[in-house]
Amino acid sequence: QGLGQTRFVCTSVPLDGDVCAASALGTGSAEELKGTVLQLRETVLQQKETIMNQKETIRELTAKLGRCESQSVLEPGEAKGRKGFAKNTMGDLSRPPAAETLSQLGQTLQSLKTRLENLEQFSRMNSSSQTNNLKDILQNKIDDLEKQVLSRVNSLEEGKLSPRNESEERGKIESTLTSLHQRISDLEKGQKDNRPPDRFQLTFPLRTNYMYAKVKKSLPEMYAFSICMWIKSNASPGMGTPFSYAVPGQANELVLIEWGNNPMEILINDKVAKLPFVINDGKWHHICVTWTTRDGVWEAYQDGTQTGNGENLAPYHPIKPQGVLVLGQEQDTLGGGFDATQAFVGELAHFNVWDRKLSPGEVYGLATCSSKALAGNVIAWAESNIDIYGGATKWTFEACRQLN
Repeated sequence: QGLGQTRFVCTSVPLDGDVCAASALGTGSAEELKGTVLQLRETVLQQKETIMNQKETIRELTAKLGRCESQSVLEPGEAKGRKGFAKNTMGDLSRPPAAETLSQLGQTLQSLKTRLENLEQFSRMNSSSQTNNLKDILQNKIDDLEKQVLSRVNSLEEGKLSPRNESEERGKIESTLTSLHQRISDLEKGQKDNRPPDRFQLTFPLRTNYMYAKVKKSLPEMYAFSICMWIKSNASPGMGTPFSYAVPGQANELVLIEWGNNPMEILINDKVAKLPFVINDGKWHHICVTWTTRDGVWEAYQDGTQTGNGENLAPYHPIKPQGVLVLGQEQDTLGGGFDATQAFVGELAHFNVWDRKLSPGEVYGLATCSSKALAGNVIAWAESNIDIYGGATKWTFEACRQLN
């Protein structure tokens, strides 16, 4: 810098020669060399200072970016990484728009009312003052909740609720709902003796990261499988994760998920196939997925009819044993790492697993509630095989009764 046109001259020097003298002869006087060295040093110092300033700028921008990311909420349909997809950094609960939250609460209250009507019928056949008193208490609690929801609607319309107050209100209502679900579940336990062990369903009324069910038994090593279930949901966008199976070192060993505006997918060892299901209409549907490790061939059935098939889905990869099977949540770690944005919202029943490919006739028998329908030889649907957590509830399964 500041030297104008400059040349560097290379001079060969004998091993026993004077390097400084040779340099002076080749490039000019010692004073000129000294000046050049000083200028080079100054240039190096300036470059170091520039680098330090740039590092500080990068540090500040990185901090700002981190703060922005920590305040963002995952948008529906946003691109997600396959390993556990994306994480919601806002805390335990996802924050859907107020309208969606109110819709979910309304559906939950309707579900509770339906269950109370069933209990009323049961109490008529088994008249008991204690049952009637409990029913009246629960009905009053539902009425109070409806008033809270209505009050919340009015506050939202008038713009009175700040985000913090809205969060607190939602927390109070969900806490009450969870308590109410538990009370009704305790009351319904009195009817258990009057129904078969498989005549029950699981209900996940809200999109949380703490409501789920866990299958007590793990899967064995499998070179083929058939997984079938009854399912009902109208959650939008995407009903979430009906089930996930994780093993050590692979959280996505076997997962069924519908997130954002994407179609439902089956994941095996993190490999994906899109399934042609159309079930997000709030009605009961029977679905089955079969798979064999040979060539990764898979088939999808909805309501007893094959709707799709394919191959090359994790070919020659056996399903690994000694894992954790969860209903209602997607696992990012073995048995945990749940994300509310991927939680299942709806009702699920008759989740059965076989270690072979079912025939079309067997699938049809399951979908039509045939008395000859098989139970899973790996996982059979029974209350004794399921543990529930976080307010997910069990109650009588109605779909087959409606079909019959």
